Amino acid sequence: MEEKTYKLMNSAGAVNIAVGVIMIVICMAIGIILLINGGKLLAGKSKLIF
Repeated sequence: MEEKTYKLMNSAGAVNIAVGVIMIVICMAIGIILLINGGKLLAGKSKLIF
């Protein structure tokens, strides 16, 4: 019984680490995209006429 619990905890820990790494990569990519788009908006601010 204890071995089954140990294996379950081991696999759950591995999945949590994998999901955490994936989330870090995705969030960094989204952040970079937002920075680039924000820079483009600020650079083109003078071209806007209201």
